[in-house]
Amino acid sequence: MDVRGIRGPMGGLDLKGQGLGVGPAAGGPAGSIFTAVQQQDYSASVWLRRKDKLEHSQQKCIVIFALVCCFAVLVALIFSAVDLWGEDEDGITEENCSKNCRVVLVENIPEDVSFLDNGTAHLPLSVGLHNLLDRAARAVEIVSPLWLLNSSDYESSFQPAARQGRALLSRLQGLKAKGIQLKISSGMIDSPELRMLDRHSAEVHYVNMTALTRGHLHSSFWVVDRKHLYFGSASMDWRSLATRKELGVLVYDCSCLALDLHRVFSLYWGLQYKDFIPSFWSKRLFALFNRDEPLELTLNSTKAQAYVSSSPSVFIPKDRSSDLEAISRVIQDAHHFIYISITDYLPLLNTNAHRYWSRIDGLIREALILRKVRVRLLISCWEQTHPLTFNFVWSLRSLCMDQANCSLEAKFFSPREQRDGSLQGINHNRFMVTEKAIYLGNLDWVGNEFTFNAGAGLVISQPEGIEERNSTVVEQVRAAFERDWFSRYTRSLQTNKIPVCNKHQINRLVPIKTSHLDSGLAPIRTSQHSNGPAPMRNSPRDDGQMPIKPSHHDNRPELSKMSHQDVANGLVPIVGSHQDRGQVKMSHLDNGQVQIKINYHDNQMDPLAASQSAESSGSREISNGSL
Repeated sequence: MDVRGIRGPMGGLDLKGQGLGVGPAAGGPAGSIFTAVQQQDYSASVWLRRKDKLEHSQQKCIVIFALVCCFAVLVALIFSAVDLWGEDEDGITEENCSKNCRVVLVENIPEDVSFLDNGTAHLPLSVGLHNLLDRAARAVEIVSPLWLLNSSDYESSFQPAARQGRALLSRLQGLKAKGIQLKISSGMIDSPELRMLDRHSAEVHYVNMTALTRGHLHSSFWVVDRKHLYFGSASMDWRSLATRKELGVLVYDCSCLALDLHRVFSLYWGLQYKDFIPSFWSKRLFALFNRDEPLELTLNSTKAQAYVSSSPSVFIPKDRSSDLEAISRVIQDAHHFIYISITDYLPLLNTNAHRYWSRIDGLIREALILRKVRVRLLISCWEQTHPLTFNFVWSLRSLCMDQANCSLEAKFFSPREQRDGSLQGINHNRFMVTEKAIYLGNLDWVGNEFTFNAGAGLVISQPEGIEERNSTVVEQVRAAFERDWFSRYTRSLQTNKIPVCNKHQINRLVPIKTSHLDSGLAPIRTSQHSNGPAPMRNSPRDDGQMPIKPSHHDNRPELSKMSHQDVANGLVPIVGSHQDRGQVKMSHLDNGQVQIKINYHDNQMDPLAASQSAESSGSREISNGSL
């Protein structure tokens, strides 16, 4: 059968049904075969193109799937250090939390510390903590640098108040029986109390601060039911409830502030056994309030603002103010006075290398010189007081020597010596108060503390002009400071005398012979510190005075005299005043005695010089009773 078609202009057969053109030779069986072959080629090319598209699509899917998997793994790695979703916050949000709060100042005053001339007293710390446990219904969260609630039998023999620590430990052990969850975050891994609480169903998370920052966990606060809180200087140590002077606040029915402090707890909680700090923090750890956007609330029916700060900088999630930022804001906002009560004050970043740390020291200098704010420093005088502390305080005091309306006063709160030779009644407070704000902290004002250690702070400010100022927490803290300041337990830093902070070492003196002195022996106090200045004293003469004289080739007058009563009051002389400090040089003589040479200079000592020279206060300490 003929294959017929319509010939085109070129004589070819136009197979419109197939869409193909063939030459004039097309026809018959050969044409059919040729057409079939072309159709097969066309089908094969279409199939190949479709196969290529399918393979390309499959490759795309594989790549996309791989990218999604990698992204998921990356997100999991980023948030592996801290729970992505954070802790359950019981439905409490920034919008529905309580802002109508009540605040109570709590203190621990040792039994044998009496403020007879001032009856200012506040709720005992142990009573306040038990009151928080009475209110607990669901959860108690505690952060403390120490867990030593059980005192030894020897300590209890002369400290009856030590039973308060055991009573608090017993209450904490009994929380599980009441269906209350006890959660503890601590950097102390060798505490018998923590092991005991762990056996009583408490959840204990350990933070390896050594691996994280080479520091320690010094934060101290409680959060109860995300509703009530305690914040202050006391740790879970029986001495904080018995023999140390502590100060803090209890805040009731304040879920907004408690929730923000709970987020600081959650940060520590999520770092259990971690040896690295995450690059990104969970959103549940972000601060709710800070120094630029504080919490607006009422405290005891009075308007106030508050926020929580923390340290160090690597532990600060988004929107959280650092402790240094909080301290800076409180100092800069002060216009009338700044009262500071601190355990240790030492603006050094590294006490071995003596690197000057100006962050807080510079703020105080600005307040004194530029704004004429009155500053009072109340520093603890205890076994670990660094000798260079006196140098820096003298440097601050020297700023106001010839300045009008410039006032810096410094006193040292002296502890008491116990029967075993230890010092008790240490002023462990860490707070600052101005005319309108308070800052409560967990860290001493030492450069190393803010750089390496984990701590927290609480700032509460209240407007001026309130009619009943005595009812505000700011006024209550101010009254507590002034009570301590004017008490019999403080010693002023006088021109030619400094307090003795290691009283149990007064009697351990090394007699040495001074050159060109008629008075004979000059005892020098020994100390645990071998790199700092210490007072130098001569043996008493018949007139009851203890003179210190320079060498015969110095034409300066006799430097100072002091009576035995001054020694009893915890004061010893220093060589020279703050205007002309001397350096003591010692050399061995052939007869085994020590020669002392005092070289004076008129240059006033600044902090850098103080940190570089351990002999700059005109004396030298002798370790272990020998040079």
